[in-house]
Order: sequence, then C-alpha cells, then structure tokens
Amino acid sequence: MKTNRKLFLNLPVKDLDRSVAFFRGLGFEFDPRFTDEKATCMLVGEDAYVMLLREPFFKEFLGRPMANAHEATECIVAFSAASKGEVDEIVGKALATGGSKALDPKDLGFMYSGSFYDPDGHYWEVVWMDPAALQQ
Repeated sequence: MKTNRKLFLNLPVKDLDRSVAFFRGLGFEFDPRFTDEKATCMLVGEDAYVMLLREPFFKEFLGRPMANAHEATECIVAFSAASKGEVDEIVGKALATGGSKALDPKDLGFMYSGSFYDPDGHYWEVVWMDPAALQQ
C-alpha cells in the first residue's frame, strides 16, 4: 500500500474570518490560492492541510445532515490519489471490504473525487487533482 499520501481535514466553521484569526494567532499560515469567501486552506505540514469551510459551503459536500460539533465530533477525512483510476480503485476496495456508498464520483475536469463511509460511518474522500491546475 502506498504510504506517502497527503492528508486533508475539512472542518465546518460558522465565521471564517474569526477562525482564520484564531489559527493565525496559533502560528498557522494559509494558502491564498485556495482561499475565498467560502473557505480557506490552512497549512499544517508538508503533506497535511486543514480546510476551514463556512457551514453552508461545507453542507454542499454532504449526503446526510452535518453533525453539530458542540454535541458530537465529525469531519471529512480526505487523502490524495495519483490518478482518477486510483480514486475509483480505492473506493471500490472500500465498498468491497465493509464500507458503504457515500456520494457518486465528482468530475470537475481538473479534480476528480470518490467517497465512502467507513464501517463506523465516518465520511472519507479520495481525491485526484491535475498537477497543471495547481500551476494556475
């Protein structure tokens, strides 16, 4: 199994500006290429990122209700794949080994993703991104 995967943790936030200010206060930086009024990308490590998403935007990615973080803990756990084919392969393996279907694959051209729930119900995404899109 590939061991050099990237990790992307997605968290819903009520007030993006307040969250950015808080995490900047802790010493984190953000990638301006992936920052707009809906979301920002917090740099955690060389291969680890936290996406802070306004709650309405976060909800667009879900196939079921969003957890209330004040009552329960939930997140989207995402990692990278080397190709669109590998995305489909990993999702297929997840479904074959006890996972369940989440959302249909999404193909945006520059990005392709597949998703599944693990046996405990946690939402996972496997994502391929066109390296040329990162240059823009």
